[in-house]
Amino acid sequence: MIGTAGNGEAIIRLENIVKHFGGATALSGASLTVVRGSIHGLVGQNGAGKSTLIKLIAGLHRPDEGRLEIDGRSYDRLTPHLAEELGIHFIHQDRLLVPTFTVGEALFLGRELRFPGTPFLDRGAMRRKSAEVLERYFGLALPHSALIADLSAAEKQIVQITRALIANPKVLVFDEPTAALVRREADLLFQLIRRLSSEGVTILYISHYLGEIADLCDTVTVLRNGRDVATLPVAKTSAAEIGALMVNRDIGELYPKPAVTPGEVLLEVDNLALADRFDAVSFSLRKGEVLGFTGLVGSGAKEVVRTLFGLDRPTGGTVSVKGETVFCADPAAATDRHLALVPEDRRRDGVALDLSVTENTTLASLDRFSHGLIDRGAERRQTEDLVRRLQIKTDSVDALVKTLSGGNQQKVAIAKWLSRQSEIYLLDEPTTGVDIAAKVEIYRLIGELAERGAVVLVLSSDIEELLGVTDRVLVFFRGRVTRQFISSETSPDEVLADVTGAYETLRHAG
Repeated sequence: MIGTAGNGEAIIRLENIVKHFGGATALSGASLTVVRGSIHGLVGQNGAGKSTLIKLIAGLHRPDEGRLEIDGRSYDRLTPHLAEELGIHFIHQDRLLVPTFTVGEALFLGRELRFPGTPFLDRGAMRRKSAEVLERYFGLALPHSALIADLSAAEKQIVQITRALIANPKVLVFDEPTAALVRREADLLFQLIRRLSSEGVTILYISHYLGEIADLCDTVTVLRNGRDVATLPVAKTSAAEIGALMVNRDIGELYPKPAVTPGEVLLEVDNLALADRFDAVSFSLRKGEVLGFTGLVGSGAKEVVRTLFGLDRPTGGTVSVKGETVFCADPAAATDRHLALVPEDRRRDGVALDLSVTENTTLASLDRFSHGLIDRGAERRQTEDLVRRLQIKTDSVDALVKTLSGGNQQKVAIAKWLSRQSEIYLLDEPTTGVDIAAKVEIYRLIGELAERGAVVLVLSSDIEELLGVTDRVLVFFRGRVTRQFISSETSPDEVLADVTGAYETLRHAG
């Protein structure tokens, strides 16, 4: 292993951990040392062993071999209850909260405050305690009676964090905490994490976003193939070096964009408008072009994508496909015009988790395989071809999509539209929550779509990613396109100035 975890006192120490599941080995001698009071990053590709390691700390799995030490004391195994008693709490990506519970019920579930010597709940004390923590760390008040189901992603995360803070944690484990957050919400989360660290809380931070690791963490451990391959000081390590260790190869060519000569205009949008969302949006896309959209939440960029696919109805303007003005009143009309949408939340909207890879792949194109009865052989051959082309990692085309990694689920969502033989691809945050190797494969796929003459519109809040995979970028600000950039001639800082409105402020001031 490369590097060292530092010379401070360890609050978590796992040494040479081995864990098997049947015939598969998830961990093959992995070690992790987290220093008290530090912000420690944990990274690795999907399947590298991160989730298994975290579940061992949470007490959900027992190691087959190796040593597990918390706060200087060795344990054969932990249980979830013991982990909490030791002060270890988890903030999960999937916001593991009961949707029908109120905020108050969720905050104190299993740890309800009672009047001394009685079985009766002290609801007043619980309200005061939660209000105190919410005000101290977040400067806000959440209604105690509000339902979890009615909260935003950021508010659900606040409930999770508040629940942990009420218990005075020693260690907080954040598992992909920004996957469902916008940039502003993520920045507020980072401020909170730094504050907690300054107050002595140890942070273990798991993320696919190497930029977050570089900005936030003191130390990072890299897992690969079930082992730790490096523990390094973040201040002396670049994101590119961390990424190279994750995939065991040079990722300098992160954006494998081919050179494509644009063809005829395939999609043209003229003065498109949606009341109170966006206005006077115009652009065109030629065959082989990749266009980027970016902007803050509420800028109108996402709503334009939704409108193009028929999810929202425009209040003005026109959309033309191959020179013919079309009206996409609903997604069915959009798919008939060869439009395809890969949504941001793939698990909810992009794939059917309880269907197989084959069923998902042909879901939008069943008419191609049906002549009264579905031609299962042709359906299977089409799926197997796309699995090979997209390098989808699956045991079988009959495997349920929920058993695949996030990156492979995303590729199945794209395969569905390739089977449909779509020509206009609308990709909404296509690399959210996938590891760096899967991102590179998705970038390669975007380039292949352009090479075969499709047009691709990529909406992303990752500006560096946009500039790497697109030909042009349109910046949205308060419902309008404020600028267009040539990707190869533009720096991320220039785009960021427009995204945040700095350029508009200067322009009006001048």
